[in-house]
Amino acid sequence: MKISEMFVSLQGEGLYIGTPMYFVRTAGCNLRCAWCDTPYAQTGGREMSIKEIYSEIIKEGKRGIQWVCITGGEPLLQKDIYKLLYILLDSNFMVLFETNGSLPIDELPTEENLVVSMDIKTPSSKMHDKMNFKNIEVLGPTDYVKFVIADDRDYNYAKKIIREYEPYNIVMQPVGGVDLKWLAEKVIQDRLGNVRVLPQLHKIIWPKADRGR
Repeated sequence: MKISEMFVSLQGEGLYIGTPMYFVRTAGCNLRCAWCDTPYAQTGGREMSIKEIYSEIIKEGKRGIQWVCITGGEPLLQKDIYKLLYILLDSNFMVLFETNGSLPIDELPTEENLVVSMDIKTPSSKMHDKMNFKNIEVLGPTDYVKFVIADDRDYNYAKKIIREYEPYNIVMQPVGGVDLKWLAEKVIQDRLGNVRVLPQLHKIIWPKADRGR
């Protein structure tokens, strides 16, 4: 597998925000979002075996880390990703799997200790036409979709998708991750009771970091 970086930090976004996790960021992505905050992971990376990756995860597991976040880039581009997932799940780790929503997710494990965080790209990303909306039907009740919102057009697009596909759990966050007021007020005004407006916590705690913490 091609790995961009691995590190321990707090989950910065989504339903598990604030949870300590071991992050495995794969290298390589099939999308080029206009506001991507990890462009360094789009290419490059170093080759690592499943054994090498797992040995690093186990070290942190022994120190108390229960969650592993598999992120990218786009992890589904890695041919050995399923092998790694099953090993982690069999070892009783809780796994948060982050994917950009463009590739099929129907072959992902369905174990209870796997949570899928799936992006639905909005127009400001310039990648919204790459989404695989059939994926929403595959998501389970503990999984969630995430919209990154830049403006009114993005917000109205997200509302349309929510009405049409009715995903179980929905997160909205502003581009940049910290300017929450305008988005929160829109969600309150529209009474979107199934939407959670959340920041990117890592950008509040470590605003100058340009890589994983």
